[in-house]
Amino acid sequence: MTGRIIKGDACVVEGAAWLADREPRFAQALALTGPLPLRLKPDGFAELVSAIVSQQVSTASAAAIWARVDAAGMTAPESILAASDAYLQGCGLSRPKLRYLRALAEAGIDYAALRSAPTEEVIDTLTAVTGIGHWTAEIYAMFSLGRADVFAHGDLALQESARVLFGLTERPTERQMRGMAEAWSPWRSVAARILWAYYRVNKAHEGIR
Repeated sequence: MTGRIIKGDACVVEGAAWLADREPRFAQALALTGPLPLRLKPDGFAELVSAIVSQQVSTASAAAIWARVDAAGMTAPESILAASDAYLQGCGLSRPKLRYLRALAEAGIDYAALRSAPTEEVIDTLTAVTGIGHWTAEIYAMFSLGRADVFAHGDLALQESARVLFGLTERPTERQMRGMAEAWSPWRSVAARILWAYYRVNKAHEGIR
C-alpha cells in the first residue's frame, strides 16, 4: 500500500500537529520554524534527471547545468539515448553522470505505476538504476509522489538537526536515525520537513549560511 499521500498544505499541517502532540521537541521546533513548506514536485523521468544533475555539485552549479540540460530538451529517455556523449558533455554533464542518465533512460521505468506502488517497491525500483541511491529514491518518494511516511535516514542535515533538537552528544548514524524515525510513523516525511526547517533556523542562529 502507498499509505497516506500528501496533497496540500493541510496534510502537512495535520502531520505536524500529530507529531507535536506526541513529541514535545517537535512542538518546540515548530514554534521556531513557523509553517512548514509543502515542497511537492512533479514526478517522472525529468525529475530524476534533475536529481542526478544535482549530485555532488553546488546548488548554483546544479541550477546552471539543469538549465542547459532542460533547454537542450534532454528531459526524455529517447532524447538522452539519441544524444552523443560530446553533446551531453557540452551541457555540463560529467562522464559518470552521462552513464547514470543513460542507465535511467534504458531502465524503462513505468513512472505512472510508481504512483500507486508500495513505497518499498518505489525505492527498490529506483535504486536498481546505476547512479540512484537511497537518498535520491527517498526524496523522490517524499516530494514527487507525496508519500507521508518516508524519511531520508542518511541525510546529514536531518541527522545534525536531530542531534541538536534531541540533545544528543553525537550525530545519529543512519541506522540510529532509522530507529528514531520509527516513532514518527505515519508522518515521517513531515518529521523530516520539521527537522530540515529547524536545521535552517539553528544554523541562522549560529550565524552560518
